[in-house]
Amino acid sequence: MADEWETARLGDFVTHQKGFAFKSAEYRQSGHPIVRVSNFTDRSIEMAECSYLDHDTVHQYEAYKLRHRDAVIATVGSWPTNPASVVGKTICVPEKAEGALLNQNAVRLRTKADLDQRFLFYLLKQPDFQTYIVGTAQGSASQASITLNDIFGFEFQSPPLAEQKAIASILGALDDKIELNRRMNTTLEGMARALFQSWFVDFDPVRAKLDGRKPEGMDKPTAALFPDAFQDSSIGAVPKGWKVERFDAHITADRGLSYKGEGLREDRTGLPMHNLNSIYEGGGYKHEGIKYYQGEYREKHLLSPGDMIVTNTEQGFDHMLIGHAAIVPECYGSKGIYSHHIYRIRHKPASPLRPHYLVKLFNNRRWHYWISGFSNGTTINMLPMDALEMPMLVVPPVELVKKFTALAEASHIQTEANLHESRTLANLRDTLLPKLLSGELSVAHSTITKGDNL
Repeated sequence: MADEWETARLGDFVTHQKGFAFKSAEYRQSGHPIVRVSNFTDRSIEMAECSYLDHDTVHQYEAYKLRHRDAVIATVGSWPTNPASVVGKTICVPEKAEGALLNQNAVRLRTKADLDQRFLFYLLKQPDFQTYIVGTAQGSASQASITLNDIFGFEFQSPPLAEQKAIASILGALDDKIELNRRMNTTLEGMARALFQSWFVDFDPVRAKLDGRKPEGMDKPTAALFPDAFQDSSIGAVPKGWKVERFDAHITADRGLSYKGEGLREDRTGLPMHNLNSIYEGGGYKHEGIKYYQGEYREKHLLSPGDMIVTNTEQGFDHMLIGHAAIVPECYGSKGIYSHHIYRIRHKPASPLRPHYLVKLFNNRRWHYWISGFSNGTTINMLPMDALEMPMLVVPPVELVKKFTALAEASHIQTEANLHESRTLANLRDTLLPKLLSGELSVAHSTITKGDNL
């Protein structure tokens, strides 16, 4: 029972290791990963954004290696108004980050015998600790810091070890399912992009038939949709019988609303507004970037679920974001608007190219390299409208485009279903977390028990 839990001081139950101040001059394009605070997500680590250290020098930094399920707290960062790098942000080291090195401005915590490691992470994620630790922060809005003494001074009600493990098991089961959904979505997206590359960029089935081989991974009706020879065109060799046409023969593009800041609503009233932060670098829809707007707009600024959007603006000239595309999800309702940093792309009635085909086209490296080459500007890089009108593209037969579109749509539907499930599970987890850790809800009466299917 919660009234039997003992009051404990965090510092008595953990060991710690501060991160090391690696020099940026030592960073490499590949090698052994270094985890920085900027790599923290809400609960984990984005390994794709890590810097690297030469493998030959790693032996010098054994003390800074991370283990799976280490709890790590950002000790330096901004105030909570900037969630990307907020001071006190706490993450749990995922299995994929096992052995990575911890950079400065963060501290790694490991438990002693009387505190469960996974329970520690949830203890640090509960609102009581987050409110407490941010309240101790000192410094400016962009450079606040917290001390180890403040972290270690946190007091909490400690359940018996067996109950800690049971609480961590319940919350961990939800997080594990959310992570499984994320990995499944990554796999689905990777498969769709690889299939597009094989069929419509590398023309693998055509090359196979040209060599007298059967195209891999497809049935006979699908293989029959590919020719067995190439022909010359204005853009080089293309499959025999496939057309080469200007892009504006197939799509129309419109720029979004040039909005006023006072129309934005933090309370999520008004219309959802898809904006520059609604598309990931490399493409795909970024739900974290949605805004809400209550102000004037025109009919041409409206879009619908299933519409395709493309970024037309970027700070700098790395072309990481500009020209990439996403599909507007259904979860934001039947009507939304889009900002002036976004183009809405729609196919013309006579074109066989549908949004799911076009998104894979825009996010394909070869096409993106071509499209982004039209961008220009001084401090702000802009993608002009004619970048979406002038390019020549290969147009496959209608039935083949339909075949691919059906596969890509099915993948998208499953991805959206996984995201919806993950949001539901995250809400359940966040509701249970303070109740379980305060003892308000006992493990015996929780809605999930170990072994339940999620």
